[in-house]
Amino acid sequence: MDGRELQKIAGARAAELPGADVEHRVHPEWDVCKVGGKVFMLMTAMPGHPVVILKADPDDAAALREQHAHVTPGYHMDKRHWITVSGGGTIDEKLLKELVLDSYRLVVGGLPKSKRPVDPRTYGMD
Repeated sequence: MDGRELQKIAGARAAELPGADVEHRVHPEWDVCKVGGKVFMLMTAMPGHPVVILKADPDDAAALREQHAHVTPGYHMDKRHWITVSGGGTIDEKLLKELVLDSYRLVVGGLPKSKRPVDPRTYGMD
C-alpha cells in the first residue's frame, strides 16, 4: 500500500475507536488523533512520503523495526515509545489496523479510570 492509502486506512480505523478525536492542523500539516486529550496517532508527510506515527510498547517497537523496513523510530517523538510507519513493504491493512489499536489501548491504559472510554485490557481482543 502506498502512503496515502496507509493514512486513509489508519485514519478510518482511528475514527472508529470510542472517544477518539481527530484534529487537523494546517501549519505544519498534521492530523492528530487523541483519546482523553492524549495523542495516540499522528499523520503527516515526511519529505516525499506520507507517514503514520503511533505509540508502541518499547519491546514491540524494537521488534517491529527489526521485522519491517517500513517501520522506523518515531518521527519527532520519543524514539523508544513511538514508531513511524510508511507505506510499502510488509505493511498490510491488517497489521496497520492492529498497530493503531495497540497505540490507542496504550494511551487509554494511561488515562485515569474515570476517563477511559473502554477497558484497554479487553477492548478489541475479540
